[in-house]
Amino acid sequence: MSTDPAAQASEPTPPPGPTPPSESTPPSALPYVIDPAGGCPHALNARLRAQGAVAGVVLPGGVPGAVVLGHEALKEFLAHPDVAKAARHFPALRDGTVAADWPLRVFADAQGMHTADDADHRRLRSLVGNAFTVRQVERLRPRIEELTAGLLTDLERAAEASPDGVADLRTHVALPLPMSVICELLGVDPEHQGRLHALSNTVIVATDTPPAEVMAALRELVELIAAIAALRRADPGEDLTSALIAARDDDGDRLSEAELTGTMRLMLVAGHETTLNLISNAVRALCTHRDQLALVLEGKATWSDVVDETLRFDAPVSWFPFRYPTRDLTIDGTVIPQGTPVLAGYSAAGRDEAFHGPDAGRFDLTRPTAARNLSFGHGAHYCVGAPLARLEATIALEALFTRFPDLDLAVPDAELPYQRSFIGNSVESLPVRLRGLGGR
Repeated sequence: MSTDPAAQASEPTPPPGPTPPSESTPPSALPYVIDPAGGCPHALNARLRAQGAVAGVVLPGGVPGAVVLGHEALKEFLAHPDVAKAARHFPALRDGTVAADWPLRVFADAQGMHTADDADHRRLRSLVGNAFTVRQVERLRPRIEELTAGLLTDLERAAEASPDGVADLRTHVALPLPMSVICELLGVDPEHQGRLHALSNTVIVATDTPPAEVMAALRELVELIAAIAALRRADPGEDLTSALIAARDDDGDRLSEAELTGTMRLMLVAGHETTLNLISNAVRALCTHRDQLALVLEGKATWSDVVDETLRFDAPVSWFPFRYPTRDLTIDGTVIPQGTPVLAGYSAAGRDEAFHGPDAGRFDLTRPTAARNLSFGHGAHYCVGAPLARLEATIALEALFTRFPDLDLAVPDAELPYQRSFIGNSVESLPVRLRGLGGR
């Protein structure tokens, strides 16, 4: 796979994906060749969304696909009975059309509830669902508050030790908080946390990684998760991994070995990467919209409002793979052919002016449609971990700005280095000053 967008553009163009149902395809409807390096998605989203709620794309490696960009179109697509998650509905993956080392195979070939349909999906989801109900997650509040307090102290110490009073909030708070929580839930020793994040970032987030590196990281990630499972099998505890192993060993028909490791991988990756971006994006939004921060600090808006509006305004996941129509499907007037790999355009739907109003590009905690964002999905595959992500983010943001109300970005938001990804949507680092330039 070429990681150079120009090189990709010079490759033979594959057959187009979805096109408007007309006799010819106008130039504006030609497939967009995805840049593997990603970056801030909002200008691109606006340009594509202006042409329609569904756009044809060329995925890295020259694979034709589609992205659904409009709020109502995405809501319909995510819940449509003729849309599947299982890769058996993606024939190009099996007939040799798609290269064996295609890096995005990691999303299609994984086994777990995120790539299962119907009865298989319900079976797998039921094994983990009880751990993530609102009631069960609320029991974690004291532990999350304890972890947050300790991490804020670490952040303060890092800032005090820095010559310019700057510390990276992603490194000291936004990453270790959700990673610690999900690892404790799964019974993963703290010593593995750093490597798990590095591997998941390489395999899932950084979409410009060369195929050989992706495959090597995936093998190491699978081996590490298998080793963690082996430790829990030998010494079970009161954790989710032990419960999954018990379901596997007591009734092997309920959970295969591949489903066990696939489910653990999903929990570990999704359980921290999205919350990491959610916290980071919320801090950026509040720092660059001080009037909105003032609303919360004055009690005129809530931290839940901050989370909802951040999910809408700057979704932690931009374009997420994959779903497949099981027949030719018309969404908002555009035909998506059967078997097309389709991306869910969460970051695009969040700023859809047709749904959120003409000021959809503005961060506004009083926006009535904010809570109706689709960033955690919709329908049967709605994110099972959404209650945990919301709780972690609200606790972290309230504690952070209560302790450091003058916290601000150390560099302009536009100069922050963006993730090299069209899947993840955030920055790679988040340098902040805790008390402003005059606070030292």
